[in-house]
Amino acid sequence: MNLKLPIYLDNAATTAVDPRVAEKMLPYLSEHYGNPASGTHGFGRTAARAVDEARGEVATLLNADAGEIVWTSGATESNNLAIKGAALANQARGRHLVTLKTEHKAVLDTMKVLETQGCTVTYLAPGADGLIDLDTFRAALRPDTILGSVMLVNNEIGVIQDVAALGAACRERGILFHVDAAQATGKVPIDMARLPVDLMSLTAHKTYGPKGIGALYARSAPHVRLEAQMHGGGHERGLRSGTLPTHQIVGLGECFRIAGEEMPLEVPRIRALRDRLWNRLRDLPGIVVNGSMERRIANNLNVSLRLERGDTLMAALTDIAVSSTAACDSSGVSHVLQALGNDADAARNSLRITVGRFNTEEEIDYAAHYLRRRIEDCRAGRLRNLSDLVPTNS
Repeated sequence: MNLKLPIYLDNAATTAVDPRVAEKMLPYLSEHYGNPASGTHGFGRTAARAVDEARGEVATLLNADAGEIVWTSGATESNNLAIKGAALANQARGRHLVTLKTEHKAVLDTMKVLETQGCTVTYLAPGADGLIDLDTFRAALRPDTILGSVMLVNNEIGVIQDVAALGAACRERGILFHVDAAQATGKVPIDMARLPVDLMSLTAHKTYGPKGIGALYARSAPHVRLEAQMHGGGHERGLRSGTLPTHQIVGLGECFRIAGEEMPLEVPRIRALRDRLWNRLRDLPGIVVNGSMERRIANNLNVSLRLERGDTLMAALTDIAVSSTAACDSSGVSHVLQALGNDADAARNSLRITVGRFNTEEEIDYAAHYLRRRIEDCRAGRLRNLSDLVPTNS
């Protein structure tokens, strides 16, 4: 067996940059390095054209207008701009917001900051399958509600929320609706011409693009009023000041272009790999899938295991890269799984395995065999010594 270890199966945390994306970015580091805001010479104009092209690629993936795309440093900044920006710009209408307990920390922590500034936030619990009930969401909307925020694809359990129905409920009452789509691009179709969504957060590094670049979709008709959170120069229609990183933006545009072209073939292939892995693990005693398996993106498998020392198992998984919670959560215990009704032990004894573009059947088969062996070792108490945690090559 000629495998390169460890095998990377944590694509929900970040993805490798596709070589085609890196190749497209390189000239904008060494040749076309002009500032896209410098319109008085060719260097700047070349950079500006690249930025415009990338803006168009992002808009194409969303079926949106290029003028509705605002560059940011990533989904965390996009969430902050969308939520804080909308709350502050519309506070004369109300100061109530609605979100889910299972949102990314970039949403939840932003909501908590707004609570310290006089806003009221309702945090809804989803069902045991991770999905929010439409009637529950509707019931939480009040006359003073100005914004609802629900992620399209959950970053831990991969479930797909019905944002079309949730957005329609908001639009009926004149409430803005924000969607964190960081985990969705390239995995599910997104059509802003049909979706009743006003604001959408995006990032490159979950879709085989570079870290440090993202975008916020802000609907132009009807126009969404936002208060800028970054000041100094008035870039991006005054919504996000700062010199544009042309090479990063080019990378975002290219990875979204590739995603749009390859999604029809890539999603079924990755789903087959995910299901191949699950079929080799599903008979393990006490293993349980977290969240709906039916309304779930193709690459995600999140399971809980009945173990006394799940942390010992995680330390022992030296041949594969997986996670037990979101990369952005420093607590070590999944707030998402606890919101689904799991106790702290069950949430702690979980594995998030996310397949990616560059994984192979050979890797999946090895990972399944390796996982089974390590789980059995953990249950038998054979993983107590640090000497047990060296990588294997069998």
